[in-house]
Amino acid sequence: MTTAQPNANGKDKQKVLILNENLWKVMFQLSWPAIIAMVLYGLNAVIAAVFVGRYVGETALAGVSIAYPLTQISLGLGSLIGVGAGAALSIAIGRRDEVTQKRLMGNVNFLTILITAVYMLLGLLFSRQWIEIMGGEAETLTLGNSYFRITVWGAFFWIYGLAANMIVRAEGKMKSAAVVMGIGLAADIAANYLLVAVLDYGVEGAAWATNIGMFVYTLLGWIYFGKGFSSFRTTTFALYRDAATLKSILGLGFSSFIMNFMNLVQAVVVFNTLSKYGTLSDIAFYGVVFRIFTFLLTPIFGLMRALQPVIGINFGAGQYRRVIRSYYIFSVASMLLTLPFWLFAMIDPQLILGFMLPDQALSGTESLYFRINMALLPLLSLIFMAMTFFPSINKGKPAALIGIARQLVFYVPVMLILPGLIGVSGVYWGSLGIDLVITVWTILMVRKEFVRLRSML
Repeated sequence: MTTAQPNANGKDKQKVLILNENLWKVMFQLSWPAIIAMVLYGLNAVIAAVFVGRYVGETALAGVSIAYPLTQISLGLGSLIGVGAGAALSIAIGRRDEVTQKRLMGNVNFLTILITAVYMLLGLLFSRQWIEIMGGEAETLTLGNSYFRITVWGAFFWIYGLAANMIVRAEGKMKSAAVVMGIGLAADIAANYLLVAVLDYGVEGAAWATNIGMFVYTLLGWIYFGKGFSSFRTTTFALYRDAATLKSILGLGFSSFIMNFMNLVQAVVVFNTLSKYGTLSDIAFYGVVFRIFTFLLTPIFGLMRALQPVIGINFGAGQYRRVIRSYYIFSVASMLLTLPFWLFAMIDPQLILGFMLPDQALSGTESLYFRINMALLPLLSLIFMAMTFFPSINKGKPAALIGIARQLVFYVPVMLILPGLIGVSGVYWGSLGIDLVITVWTILMVRKEFVRLRSML
């Protein structure tokens, strides 16, 4: 077992902190900027809906809501590269593997270009068919298709911008990541205001505004790595194809991509179910609830990103007790952090939903649906911390299995059967039951891995 010596200078400061300091102190110092960063990033999704809902209308909001899950493919691809590269980097830092660190960004660049090219080709050729699969019809199909195609044109910036920011977080430099997120969000808001509220470009304006925000993320990433702000030596625009590193990035990041992709599967099933058993208002309402739910998860996502370098660097250094304790500390902190937001949402759904549906008074049924959807929010911390824990100890498969099982094994069958029996409410009650089962299963998987790690001490 190795332990870093507390003689850190500048760039090694975060590594020494992670390997030696009290873990509650580590959690606090890394988490608050990571949470701010993820909240700022999560606001990107909410901002477009706010401007479209207020300045364009409910039909446009329904179209954007249908297209929105498809835009998460590019974010999923960004997290595939970013989480995988970040996990590989954290382990390499713990092991003092300078060769992997130096060549990392060259491999990231290669993957980003390759994956973006494939995604753009498929996205532009089949955009209309994808929106139809999501349940788009008539005007919502046209509006959703316009919104989605524009985001595909900006795919490189969506993918690289997110991946680069995740790599910064993997160094443990959460404040730097948060600053980038804040600047990108400001650009997104300003562009939305100009293009949607002032120039009245509708859903197309909202899509271009988000692209502008993503371009800013990418530009700042290039500056960060190019000007030597990173804690590891790298070349910003290099291109490498190191088979071992590429395999490691894809293997460790696959679970994050699966989580995003399975959310798309969920959205396909739900929106088609709502198209079959519900109304246009049901589609718009679910789209808003989905965005709010995702936004309320952002503090958990922030703690996930802070946990990744803590576990990865300690695992690389062979400090397995700190690995186990880190999972416990971050999970408890995550649950406590989400409680105030969760209570606020459960007490007054109208106030929160009113930001996107300003002219719509919630019915008692809609308030119930919202509360059902939010019911397990604090407990989901255990699942998301596990999705970070497994790749960070060089085991991506268990995390991928959780994501696949949740959607394909449970979600698809339940959504195909339950709404047919009890209507639209089946979407919300079914989701609640599935998340409860997955939470219990995840706890058992993590406990089993803890036993293995303790046997290695």
